[in-house]
Amino acid sequence: MIPLPLTLVALSCLSFAGAEPIHTPLMRKRSALTVDDYGVAADLLRSKYGYNPGSTTSKRQNAAGISIINQNSDTSYLGAVQIGTPPQSFNVVLDTGSSDLWVTGKGCASCTSTTPSFNYNASSTLQISQGSNGQPAAVSITYGSGAVNGYLVRDTVSMGGFQVTLQPWLLVDQTTSGLLDGTDAGIMGLAYDTIANTGATPFWQTLAAGGKLSTPEMSFWITRESNNPNAPTETFGGVFTLGGQNQTLYQGDVEFLPLVENIGKPTYWLLNVTAVTVNGKSVTLPSGNVAAIDTGTTLIGGPSAAVAAIYAQIPGSSQLSGNLAGFYGFPCTTTLAISFSFGGQSWPINTADMNLGRVSTGSSICAGGIFDLTAGSNIGTGGGNPSWVVGATFLKNVYSVFRYQPAAIGFAQLSNAAGGSSGECHVWAYSFQELACPVAEVFN
Repeated sequence: MIPLPLTLVALSCLSFAGAEPIHTPLMRKRSALTVDDYGVAADLLRSKYGYNPGSTTSKRQNAAGISIINQNSDTSYLGAVQIGTPPQSFNVVLDTGSSDLWVTGKGCASCTSTTPSFNYNASSTLQISQGSNGQPAAVSITYGSGAVNGYLVRDTVSMGGFQVTLQPWLLVDQTTSGLLDGTDAGIMGLAYDTIANTGATPFWQTLAAGGKLSTPEMSFWITRESNNPNAPTETFGGVFTLGGQNQTLYQGDVEFLPLVENIGKPTYWLLNVTAVTVNGKSVTLPSGNVAAIDTGTTLIGGPSAAVAAIYAQIPGSSQLSGNLAGFYGFPCTTTLAISFSFGGQSWPINTADMNLGRVSTGSSICAGGIFDLTAGSNIGTGGGNPSWVVGATFLKNVYSVFRYQPAAIGFAQLSNAAGGSSGECHVWAYSFQELACPVAEVFN
């Protein structure tokens, strides 16, 4: 438990180091995933979005590029954040599908001995928020993948040269076993404050609302390694740009689409799915196709009828069962041409992202990257529950921009430096041993 008493300060102040704009890489972590692991991931995603079966003042900085880690075969994408005085650096999941910042603290129960942890005794600026009982304010957060418990604190948080003093965040002292892996120390939520369990304004939103970003945007280019059996455990995962865009990573224009506001104000980053095509044929979609665009999610989940309609266009496809209930299989030799539209241009998904691998050793059937999100649930799609969750299976194929004002999401075609439509550009930022695209272009 963290020590008592330091005074609670109600207001956060903003500042940042006036460095030149930088563009740094993301990193991805990889482990040996099986197809069954995707079934587990699907259940966790259903839980995250409420679909459980049977459940009811300073000069502006232009932009900062944050290095991303690609973790566990495109399962998670991590970026570095610095907390405290002097700053302690941690890799955290960059998650547009949640809004809380949390990091594990020293003495965290259920954390492994290798899990990085914040040393609260070493920060001279840490302040502990007190509850109505005069004790540290305890907060619990439940995700699809598990739960965390901790105490609400405030401290200096920095990322890419941007800084917020007295940023509220959750110092976690207990997690569900297995929630964290490798260098991952927590999550930085990049959705809106309306869905924050801590009630805190997220780091990015504080910067954007305070006019500290020259352009109130966050942008992602994320890499593909799921089809690379020789990828390192942790490897380069792309670039997260805070405060603008990296124009070397896309070509043409960014197509911006206004957010869907399901409670009169932004919550998740929501768009309408307006069209899906399979091998050039349009799929008939049911009504109410609101999608959360979620960088913290691996796959694409959709409503039962829409997912069934997609696979009905794929010869030889059928529903899977057991650990892969809600998934569909198709002949592994099939080349899929699937595209999504959110009200404008149609964006294709690489076959490598749609094919999750053989359902069992020696099988000729492979599992698909679009699964039934609502399978077995009696929850309707109203009340703020998106009926689609669109994760890395789609996002690896586009350059994505999340704009604060006016609220919108933009997509653009990847540039040659980012792998073009194939996304097959490998820049291993930590070794630079494989340079299949021009590094100077990516980081300028």
